[in-house]
Amino acid sequence: MFDFVSFIPRAIVQGIPLLFGSTGETLTEKSGNLNLGIPGIMYVGGICGVIGAFLYEHAVPAPGALNPFLAILIPLLSSLLGSLLMGLLYCFLTVTLRANQNVTGLAMTTFGVGFGNFFGGSLIKLSGADVPSIALSRTSAFFSASLPFSGKLGWFGKIFLSYGFLAYAAVIIAFICAYILRRTRIGLQLRAVGENPNTADAAGINVTKYKYWATIIGAGISGIGGLYYVLDYNNGIWATTTQIEALGWLAVALVIFTTWKPLNAIWGAYLFGMLYWLYQFLPTLLGITLASYMTDLVQMLPYVVTVLVLIAVSMRKKKEDQPPAHLGLPYFREER
Repeated sequence: MFDFVSFIPRAIVQGIPLLFGSTGETLTEKSGNLNLGIPGIMYVGGICGVIGAFLYEHAVPAPGALNPFLAILIPLLSSLLGSLLMGLLYCFLTVTLRANQNVTGLAMTTFGVGFGNFFGGSLIKLSGADVPSIALSRTSAFFSASLPFSGKLGWFGKIFLSYGFLAYAAVIIAFICAYILRRTRIGLQLRAVGENPNTADAAGINVTKYKYWATIIGAGISGIGGLYYVLDYNNGIWATTTQIEALGWLAVALVIFTTWKPLNAIWGAYLFGMLYWLYQFLPTLLGITLASYMTDLVQMLPYVVTVLVLIAVSMRKKKEDQPPAHLGLPYFREER
């Protein structure tokens, strides 16, 4: 029998990194910057958080001696610092130096993955582990802690209240971004920069400032997705893996799927999470056994759905569902 109560929480925790990544990338793309470096930024956000947690755990080796506030704050600030610097580097290359955004983004992803693997491998050697991984279970316990009464509320508690604080933070951040983009002067000016930077500049809007801030903040939000994956979803275990990178590409696809709307990203991220985990529950649901190659095909469903949505959006040609008109294009103020 299909276990709906077990399926939904798995889909939700799978969708949280996607929600962080897509919210950050949506904010970035609204400024006209197409940052394909999101997978690398999430990777850097994850490893920087791991470095902070690793150093703090080894500074306080006694069991139960970790300060809960510092155990959360140090990895969180470390993750934000790494991902914000990645966003700053991207802006310097694409906004100031006007480098090609597609090439720069891909290079940032390659750099981020290499950066994470190098420092992750170094930490593994420092820890003297027998296996190629780092276990930060003490720090992870604080990130994954759910509300104390969630277990007493049956299915309701398991579906809605059994997650760490970052799961709820992801939803709150998406709501805040949606409000800023649609209801504030800052959001209006940011969208104007993404649609037509020449007109925005002529109206007195500082195009460079908006591009920098939107991209840097977007990178910071995306980086937290990598931190969540390691210290909550993966129970504090860092291993040399491409899973974070794969989630980053899914987050970029989710931006298109949700037609550049942060509120749509909330249910879209959970839908992608459901599609991702479908391969485990489909045999029970249909009473069949999936071959190994079918598992890979089922995991492709989020990408297939994104392509279908992109085709549908292109055919409808509704302006509110289209990407910013100046997305991915450099702005030359001299040509205004």
